[in-house]
Amino acid sequence: MVSLVSAATLAGCMVGPKYKQPIVPPPPAFKEATPTNVDTSSVWQHADPNDQATRGQWWLVFDDSQLNQLENELSLQNQDLKVAEARLRQARAAIRFSRAAQYPTIGTAPNIGAERFSANQPYFNPALVNNGEGVFNLPLEFSYEVDLWGRIRRTINSAKEQAQATAGDVETAKLTLGAELARDYFDLRSADLQKELLAQTVQAYEKALHLTELRYNGGAAPRADLEQARTQLEAARVQQTDIDQMRANYEHAIAVLIGKLPEEFTLASLPQYKLRTPPIPLGIAGTLLERRPDVASSERRLAAANEQIGIARSAYFPAVTLGASAGLEGTSIKNWFTWPSRFWAVGPTVSETFFDGGRRKAASEDARANYDSSLAIYRQNSLTAFQEVEDNLAALTVLEKEAVQQRRATAAAQKALDLFSKRYKDGVDTYLQVVTSQTTALQNESNEIIIQQRQMEASLLLIKAVGGGWDASQLPHY
Repeated sequence: MVSLVSAATLAGCMVGPKYKQPIVPPPPAFKEATPTNVDTSSVWQHADPNDQATRGQWWLVFDDSQLNQLENELSLQNQDLKVAEARLRQARAAIRFSRAAQYPTIGTAPNIGAERFSANQPYFNPALVNNGEGVFNLPLEFSYEVDLWGRIRRTINSAKEQAQATAGDVETAKLTLGAELARDYFDLRSADLQKELLAQTVQAYEKALHLTELRYNGGAAPRADLEQARTQLEAARVQQTDIDQMRANYEHAIAVLIGKLPEEFTLASLPQYKLRTPPIPLGIAGTLLERRPDVASSERRLAAANEQIGIARSAYFPAVTLGASAGLEGTSIKNWFTWPSRFWAVGPTVSETFFDGGRRKAASEDARANYDSSLAIYRQNSLTAFQEVEDNLAALTVLEKEAVQQRRATAAAQKALDLFSKRYKDGVDTYLQVVTSQTTALQNESNEIIIQQRQMEASLLLIKAVGGGWDASQLPHY
């Protein structure tokens, strides 16, 4: 029997199309890449010991121990990530479930009872009928489906490819959640800088108010100057309070990402924090699709969809099942386990459907439509991957120029404030000029922090766009 099963399986063929990975022609290089926004001397395609970022631990490029700790906590405690990992375990179990069809099914269903046959049935022979006596049955059933057309093998392959796609989903979740955490973290640090700026501004405005009060009391300034100075101070205090609320929101978001209640988590303020964009190992444009886990997932789902076409195609061919049964059957405990009580049967079964009202055709059309849909998703994801890289490269280039321009503007605004403050003290200008220059200086200093914040966000999005150090060779093999 075993040799017959092996021979039948080996003789089987695979109906349906053979999978070929579609080609999405990559550009020869990233159009927006410049030496100022990326490190073209280092790539993440290879896991060399001297890489700037440990493979997968992309956040190390920011050289922030607090961020490193938070990212490690996220990988262990984030609930969305636990959902993705549980789905991967489900996908792996589906592989084992599908593989079980490669082996025979063996079982038994012993039963004890009594039965009486009708004496009026056709061809009734009283000598051969057990009327009212006990029936003791101990059968052993064997069944095996011969995979002549590859249905079982394709089902297993499909389960493997779905599991690989799910593994890619896990990596995508890690990358997405890690980038979200880092973004919230740097936004919080930007809020710290804004808060420190406003604290210094409030101190400066308090001194300006005190000076104006002295001038007003001495008759050198009108009451309007005093009210303008007081208004400027209170407006800065309002902004300071608003920053507190914004920072709290970022802190709460970080707490949830690392699996903690917001009231259990506090991140100390760092008013002197430096927002610095690191050199980013960009890699080669032609390897981008290998370094994106979401693209790898869509490609694996495309391969699974191709297997489904073959599974649907195999339904047009006859199914062959090898079956056997054996056991003991008696009329009492005494004769149940005796040699004359034995029975057995063995033989193949061939089944073929001649008419099903178009069910198999509909299943084939559904499988092909699913393949076409999966192909379009894969190609769209590939195009989106290149777009995201180019968008963030362009953003880094533009923001670098803006940062230089903003530093010049901030310096000019500070000089103007110093000049108008001195002129006001000398009685040359009104306090309105001072208020205007104070507002302009604060706005420019705030813009400088905002641009740094946007640079950090663009760096994070670029790291995410290039796969965060991951590549398709890390997909598990089943």
